[in-house]
Amino acid sequence: MAVLHRLFRHDAPTISFTLDGALCEGRAGDTVLTAILMQMDSLRTSEFTGEARAGFCQMGACQDCWVTLESGERLRACSTPLAEGMRILTGVWR
Repeated sequence: MAVLHRLFRHDAPTISFTLDGALCEGRAGDTVLTAILMQMDSLRTSEFTGEARAGFCQMGACQDCWVTLESGERLRACSTPLAEGMRILTGVWR
């Protein structure tokens, strides 16, 4: 079940991306975190406790929302705009 539900901007252009191997759609103007939480009930599991995490500060200061692209690049999901064709992996720590 998704944590977030879109209330407006339904007419914004769609952006296709892959999340943990599944094809998904977000909207222009979404952050990576928004796009993920529109699909899932959490962003990742904590590397320390295994508990579900969904981001914390929502402004790029706490480092709780790191995700990895298939290329190996790590990024903060809360402050990175969603881009067409992103291939996002959650729960991968390098």
